[in-house]
Amino acid sequence: MQKKDFYEILGVEKNATPEDIKAAYRKLALKYHPDRNPNNKDAEEKFKAAAEAYEVLSDPQKRSQYDQFGHSDFSQFQNSGGYGQGTRMEDIFENFGDIFGSMFGGHSNHSKTKRTKGPEPIKGNNLAKEIDISLLDAYLGIKYEISYYHFFSCDSCKGAGTQEGTKYHTCDECKGNGKVQYQQGFFVYQQSCSHCSGNGFTIPTPCTSCKGQSRIQQFDKFSVSIPQGIFDGAELRINQKGDAGLFSGQAGDLFLTIRIKPDPNFVREGDDLISTITLTYPQLVLGCHIDIEGIDKKIHTIKVPKGCPVGERILVVGQGFKKLKSSIYGNLIVITQCHIPKKINTQEKELLTQYSELIGNNPQASSGIGGFFKRFLG
Repeated sequence: MQKKDFYEILGVEKNATPEDIKAAYRKLALKYHPDRNPNNKDAEEKFKAAAEAYEVLSDPQKRSQYDQFGHSDFSQFQNSGGYGQGTRMEDIFENFGDIFGSMFGGHSNHSKTKRTKGPEPIKGNNLAKEIDISLLDAYLGIKYEISYYHFFSCDSCKGAGTQEGTKYHTCDECKGNGKVQYQQGFFVYQQSCSHCSGNGFTIPTPCTSCKGQSRIQQFDKFSVSIPQGIFDGAELRINQKGDAGLFSGQAGDLFLTIRIKPDPNFVREGDDLISTITLTYPQLVLGCHIDIEGIDKKIHTIKVPKGCPVGERILVVGQGFKKLKSSIYGNLIVITQCHIPKKINTQEKELLTQYSELIGNNPQASSGIGGFFKRFLG
């Protein structure tokens, strides 16, 4: 009986792309796979026929010859029965292992694997820490001492994990692949090799200091510069102060998150430093000059204007936070408040009563106020 045309077998047109041919073969191979059709001779023959068609049409040179000579002449030209009667299933799986590996969840047992002769360097983990500093520290900048445990490359073996003069050994169980697989019926399962813990190699004579791990955990302590003007939540990156890498891999980095503790007298708004000052009513009305202390204990003289309202923001230019990566400074802003005594003596009460009668209930009245305070309060 004359065999079907290969294009007909796969169900594709003669101008089908290699991707179309591969997809059609995958579909047929899945449909007629022996594990899905046990003891089914017809399915087995269709499975072999699909493999034969794919073997020819997936090869550009063979496909060109097939298109040139036609189906019958090509079979004679090849002088081969293809994957017909007598062909072993193992041969099909061997030749198209990549197809079946991708179809059934893993590489074919016959597919080639990468042999690992030894470990590849692996970068170490990044580490993170939070540090608390005061608002004054953020204002002035500070040297902060960091201390913590992390992994260092082993000095004894120089990060190799082996004793001097010895080598790694390719795992005999997985042949250096790091994974082993087994087939159960239609499915292929794959898992890490338990013999080498998935590394693909073993260390017959591990370093006595690090036990073959190539690194050792040690205590570290060093100082880091916290710049002027640092803000709450800022993150500083300290290169290669994380964990050392495995087998001489590059060390990770240390990320420091800055947390700034509240200050009882000052708060920060952007790059400005905010404080309050409590004045008497006469000081607000008549105006005055008064000395205040900055967060760094420096003394600044500010002028309170006449008729200064409560909540006035008086600027001390350039006495705020330094802008990061800049020579510009914010301002110190002093917000005025009024002192209201809870208890007053008889004389103070009399004077306030006279003042109240003088101005009445109209908050806009102002005539005679200055003279009143000058006469009684100097």
